[in-house]
Amino acid sequence: MPHIIVKLWKGKSETQKKKLAEALTNAAISVIGYDESSFSVAIEDVEPNDWKEKVYQSDIIEQKNKLYKSPGYKME
Repeated sequence: MPHIIVKLWKGKSETQKKKLAEALTNAAISVIGYDESSFSVAIEDVEPNDWKEKVYQSDIIEQKNKLYKSPGYKME
């Protein structure tokens, strides 16, 4: 049962989040299969000032062995 977690800067509308969840679900279905009912999607809003600490360091740098797509930016 795939569960997709998206962390993004705070400020996107509920409509945008719903469309993103639907698009991610459809893309995942086309690649790995499973029925639509098998998927869940969570979206976590992160304040831009907290991104480095709460996402970049903990989820990107410290868990780089889990990344299948790295960001094209670096934070010092």
